[in-house]
Amino acid sequence: MSKSSMFVISALLWGASLQAGTAIIVHPSNSNSLDAFQISQIFLTKMKTFPDGSEALPVFLPVDHPVFDAFLRQVINKNLAQFKAYFGKLIFTGRGTPPKVVDSDDAMLELIAINPNLIGMVDEAKVTDKVKVVAIF
Repeated sequence: MSKSSMFVISALLWGASLQAGTAIIVHPSNSNSLDAFQISQIFLTKMKTFPDGSEALPVFLPVDHPVFDAFLRQVINKNLAQFKAYFGKLIFTGRGTPPKVVDSDDAMLELIAINPNLIGMVDEAKVTDKVKVVAIF
C-alpha cells in the first residue's frame, strides 16, 4: 500500500472518530423508554404525549446546526425542504404550531434539565448528567 493510500485511510478513520452521535435527551425524572418511531412521531407532533401519558414537547436546534441536520436525516428521514414544508402545512392549516427552537447545545441542555415535558437533541459529546439520554443516532 502506498503512503498516499495510507494517509487517506488514516484521515478517513480520524474524521469518523471525531463525529459524535445525536443524543435525544429528556429530563432525568422522565422514566419513559422511546424507540426511533416514537421519537420521530413526537418531533413531528403526531404524538403529543410520552408513553406514560405525560405531555411531550419537542425542542429543536437551529436548522443550520450540524446536529439538527443529522437528526433530520437519521431520525425524521426528511431533508430540510421536506421538514419546512411539513411544518408549513401544519401551521397554514391551523393544525400545528412552529416548533420551539433554542440557539445552542448548551441552551438545549439547560432547558431540558428544568422541564420534564421537553424532549430535545444535542451532540452526544456535550451530554451532561443534568439530562437523560433516551437514544443515540
